[in-house]
Amino acid sequence: MPVIWILLILAGLAIAGVVLGRRRALASAGGDPTALHSRPNYHGASVALAALIPSLLLLAVWLFVQPVLIDARVTGQIPESAVPDGGTRDLLMGDVERLADGLEILVRTGRVSPREAADLSAGDDIRGQLGAIGLALGSDVSPAILDAARTFRNLSRRGALLMTVAVLGVAAAGFGLSLSRVNKDRRARNAVERVIRGLLLVAALIAILTTLGIVLSMLFESISFFRQYPIADFFFGTNWAPNFRGNSDLGILPLLWGTLYISFIALAVAVPVGLFAAIYLSEYASRRLRSVAKPLIEVLAGIPTIVYGLFALLVVGPALRDYFAQPLGIGNSSSSVMTAGLVMGIMLIPFVSSLSDDIISAVPQTMRDGSLGLGATRSETIRQVVVPAALPGIVGAILLAASRAIGETMIVVLGAGAAARLDLNPFEAMTTVTVKIVSQLTGDTNFASPETLVAFALGLTLFVITLVLNVVALAIVRRYREQYE
Repeated sequence: MPVIWILLILAGLAIAGVVLGRRRALASAGGDPTALHSRPNYHGASVALAALIPSLLLLAVWLFVQPVLIDARVTGQIPESAVPDGGTRDLLMGDVERLADGLEILVRTGRVSPREAADLSAGDDIRGQLGAIGLALGSDVSPAILDAARTFRNLSRRGALLMTVAVLGVAAAGFGLSLSRVNKDRRARNAVERVIRGLLLVAALIAILTTLGIVLSMLFESISFFRQYPIADFFFGTNWAPNFRGNSDLGILPLLWGTLYISFIALAVAVPVGLFAAIYLSEYASRRLRSVAKPLIEVLAGIPTIVYGLFALLVVGPALRDYFAQPLGIGNSSSSVMTAGLVMGIMLIPFVSSLSDDIISAVPQTMRDGSLGLGATRSETIRQVVVPAALPGIVGAILLAASRAIGETMIVVLGAGAAARLDLNPFEAMTTVTVKIVSQLTGDTNFASPETLVAFALGLTLFVITLVLNVVALAIVRRYREQYE
């Protein structure tokens, strides 16, 4: 049974649990809700949770473990003679899985009976049928690979059947047990709240463990890279020239320079525009204008970065080249640091504007009233009272925008090019760390070579930089909140 059907059945069982749990609870109290320890909704929720949580947990574990076990079983079945020169068993598993899917298609369409699909003597006919449905391997399939595909299909079908029975059985058992325990004295609210608290704890742990897994994966791969490439040459090298045939120069300084240069230009655009917009919206604009202008500014945050990249490639880049770079004799390319920086700055305006607006609006009104009462004008109050009071939060917003700029990729790819160089000319093409991470991991690469492993070292370096910026920003914002809440 497909997983989606299992989920729909579980959802139906949960709904039935809510309805029946409520009815049984009210029936046990003689129809008087005040006689119940917990409200009827809690009794219904307890039945639904008892059916859902164990079954969903079993389903998740099964979906994770079954492919691993099947792959191990089928991989061990493939003889050494079937492995091509220069290939591995893992690569053959892709062919095996495609063949298994093809066999399943043949069975479902009626071209091959289930018995024929499992019959090892029907190899030639099966190969012909696979070719007829357009499977790329066709008649070149060796008997060993076809046998492995049959085994893979049979094990997958048996595993799916067992999974369906086990998951629905656990759900039914939890449903029946919880429903049988419903009565007017049961502390259903306490049980439901404990379960919800546990789910929230699990969600927090998943987030923490995911972050930890990302960091550890980058760390281990970076250690493998530094075993093959000198760490000093990586952090202090001024040349970036990867060569998958060997003798690569993998200095990070040109990439860091491009990253910081583009981010600086982006912040030079976003911070003044965003901050002044926030001051106007919070201090000068009418409520009606604010209700219209603020959502319009925040629309910029919802535009995909690929759209910004195309805007940089087709509009901003050619305009800067034709009207500034070429007339001044300082550049001939539409891909430049200035192009990417300007467009990225436009993208960051709502980050700075919205956060700064909320922070400025949170400054106590008594501070404004006190300044105005002493004879200060509105502009003097904003300049000397409101902005200094909101400065910690504004700095936090700027640092968060900076971390967003450092991690941007698509705008840089389309707007700034891919040249790694140390140059002060903003109308020259440069690149960033994120772009090179993508380029080093694109294509048919050897994950044991330093030219590929360097992507993890680049990612770890970028992670540390953005982590420091985020920690500083959160610390400043927290200090601000403690002061004014």
